[in-house]
Amino acid sequence: MFYSPVKPGRFINAQTLGLMFVAGFFASNAFDLWGQMISPALGWANLSPHGLARSLLSSLGLPSGDFAGYFVHFYLVGLIGYPLGWLFIFAPIWARVVGQTHWFIPSAIYGFGLWVFAIGGITTIAGLPFFLGFTGITWVALFGHVLYGIVLVAVLRVITRD
Repeated sequence: MFYSPVKPGRFINAQTLGLMFVAGFFASNAFDLWGQMISPALGWANLSPHGLARSLLSSLGLPSGDFAGYFVHFYLVGLIGYPLGWLFIFAPIWARVVGQTHWFIPSAIYGFGLWVFAIGGITTIAGLPFFLGFTGITWVALFGHVLYGIVLVAVLRVITRD
């Protein structure tokens, strides 16, 4: 069934942080494995999410070196931001509006939403073309973000034995 380990009215605690970090770690690695190894091996686009993070930081007038780009992409977004979005925003809203469903569909829809947010929104704020001009990287990123959402929720389910 549908899954959210955080009950309504609860806040972040050490257990929730651990769940976020572990699930985010595996989901981020699945995203990067797809976008930086598998997709290019198939002759498709190579994702550079740390490059997008660097562009965003630069557009905001912040330090935008390689370390900063990787830090924002992997740690702030992959381990904290996107898991927080699932646990405290998307999953509770889905449960309230749609009710109990199988976990796969909402996790894939969440990944799609991440793609719209990152490739449709953040790229524009960073001064890049809207949806990166709908080039090959746009579609590789779509699959990568949907994969991230599915892996995130699958790992949360495995850890909590739901």
